[in-house]
Formats: sequence, structure tokens, C-alpha cells
Amino acid sequence: MPLALLALAIGAFGIGTTEFVIMGLLPEVAGDFGVSIPTAGFLVTGYALGVMIGAPLMTVLGTRISRKRMLMLLMGLFIVGNLLSAVAPVFAVMLIGRVVASLAHGAFFGIGSVVAAELVAPQKKAGAIAMMFTGLTVANVVGVPLGTLIGQSAGWRFTFTIVAALGVIGLIGIAKLVPDLPKPEGVQLRHELVAFKNVQVLLAMAMTVLGFGGVFAAITYIAPMMTHVAGFADGSVTWLLVLFGLGMVGGNLVGGKFADRALMPLLYVSLGALAIVLGLFTVTAHNKILAAVTIALIGALGFATVPPLQKRVLDQASGAPTLASAVNIGAFNLGNALSAWLGGMVISAGLGYTAPNWVGAVLAASALVLAVVSAALERRTPGPTPVAAPAEQRHAEPAHH
Repeated sequence: MPLALLALAIGAFGIGTTEFVIMGLLPEVAGDFGVSIPTAGFLVTGYALGVMIGAPLMTVLGTRISRKRMLMLLMGLFIVGNLLSAVAPVFAVMLIGRVVASLAHGAFFGIGSVVAAELVAPQKKAGAIAMMFTGLTVANVVGVPLGTLIGQSAGWRFTFTIVAALGVIGLIGIAKLVPDLPKPEGVQLRHELVAFKNVQVLLAMAMTVLGFGGVFAAITYIAPMMTHVAGFADGSVTWLLVLFGLGMVGGNLVGGKFADRALMPLLYVSLGALAIVLGLFTVTAHNKILAAVTIALIGALGFATVPPLQKRVLDQASGAPTLASAVNIGAFNLGNALSAWLGGMVISAGLGYTAPNWVGAVLAASALVLAVVSAALERRTPGPTPVAAPAEQRHAEPAHH
């Protein structure tokens, strides 16, 4: 395994920690600033929206410089955003800090996915992408629970200071270990944008939004759900997040292994099972043991979709993968934002802390429907898409239907 993948994984670890740790600390942050839990939920939504906007924006800006230099700049932005969150005097400043940090997120994973895939042999690409995402999943086993524990005992500001320090380690790692791959020749924005005319690219992104949205509808409000409904103590939220993270790590590795072999069947199974498990969570949330098992399953099934969806976008946008790859990371976060917002709405409407699970089940089921549609369309289009075929030829196809 190239050491450069380790540097990317460290950066991913820091980014994953800052994205998810807020969910374990929502009650503390809300109390500190004197805002309601659904209002504090905007720290999740705001971050996710920042990723969505930042992913294409930063990637486009990054076409002018080498990928390595761009990854270093993104880590710098990440450090600044987390320091701003750590010292925020009022809620609005914390929200700005979250958005600043989030601008780095999508482009880091988007450009990082392309770099990771270039570091290994063609048949190992999904595995290399999964390796980088392992940093994100391990963040959920180690970074998020530790960050939650530190935040609950030493104050949430200290958590964000530590996350900024992680960013510094990631930055040094990238500077030292990632090779300076040549800037892709002749990559123009026009060329990259053509990928978005491909129906399959758009369908893969929509699956990402809905499938991952399903996970986050439930997990955003995990702290109040587990303490108020399941009856766990505040301190137990840490261990429940560890279970979620362990599920994610397992799901991500299985997804990486099978995405190179049976991509669509893997999506059918993981999305279908995710919809069922989220629906059941409305019942299992009332029992401590069943709730814990369900949380691990949601992590596993949700993250089993990540390598195949990311690879599907890279495959379908072959010839112009960088922007599409980054925008798909934005799509994961559009799912987070959408579901955190919908989850907050059903809670505010008085439907209880388990109501977001129904929202999640519906979103995951919708993603499964799109996967079936995508495969049906692919069967109707004759012949496999040639890798790096001139974009214009590929996208002229749908016009006949």
C-alpha cells in the first residue's frame, strides 16, 4: 500500500471527525449558546451545505494547480475553520467556522479519490478509494467518540481545537508523502461539466443523496433519541457512536471489496436492507440492546454503498472524473443536510425523537428505486461505455429515446 494513501487517510480522519462529532455534542453546544436542539442542528445542515457548494467551487479553482498543492491548501482551510469554531463567541460565528471547514471537505475527498485511484493498479482502484475513506470511517470509531467524550468532560471547544491539530498532522503528511502527480493536461471546466449530461452520473448522485440521507436522518438526532427514548445515560452516546463507526468501517471495507466485482447487486442489497433497518429502528429504539444493534447495522449498510457509488460516478464520468467525483461527495452531504433538516422538522412537529427514522427509511427506499432504474437504462443502452470516449458521443445517446 503506498504511504501516500496513509496521508490521505489521516486528512480524511480529521475531516470525518469534525463532520460527525457535532452530532454527539449538539446538546452541549445548544446549551452553551442558548439555542434549541433543532436550531443547533443547523451546524450539521450548514456544514453539509458548505460541502455541497465547496466541492465544485474548490475543485474548479484547483484545476489551475497541481493536485498535491490543492490538497495542502484544502487542509489549511480546514484548520482555520475548526479554530474559528473553537473560539466562537456566538452561535453565528460557530456556524461560519463550520462552513469554512466544510468548504475543504468535498474537494479533499473528490481530488483525494482521483489521486488514490492513480496510485494503484486499475483493478485495485475501488480498494484504494475505500482505503482513503477508511480514515473517514475510523474517525467514527475513534475520533467522534473520543471527541464527544472530551467535549462532554473538558468542553466542546477543546474538541474542535484538537481537530484543528489533526488537520496540521494531515497537512504535514500530504506535504511529505503524496507524490506531485502531473497536473492533468488540458483539463478544462467545459470538459469536466460534460459529465453532468450523462444520465447515469446524475442517477448515481441522486442515489448518493437519498441513500446517505437515510443514514443521517437517524444519526443526526441520535443523542436525544437514545437518551430520551431508549433511556441511555448521556455518557453512553459515546459508545453508541463507536458502534455506528465500527459498522461504517466494516461496511466500507466490504463495499470496497465487492464494488470491483458486483457493483449493482451490492447496491440493491445494501439500500434495500438499509430501508428495512431504518423502518425497524422506530421500534428497536425503545430497547437498549436492539437500539445498539440497529445503530451498528445502519453504519454498515449505509457505508457499504460509499465505494460502489463513488466508483460508479468515476466510471460513468471517465475522461473527466475530478469534478464529478467531488460533486458526488457534495451529494453525500446534500443527503446529510436534507435529512438533518427533515428530521428536525418532524421532531419540531411533535412527532417524537424516533420520527426521523421513518424519514430515513423512505429516503433509502427511494434510492433503491433509482438503482433499479439506472440498471434498466444501462441494459437499454447498447454496449459498454468506452473509457474516456469523447464525451460528446456518449451523451448524444439519450437523445434517441
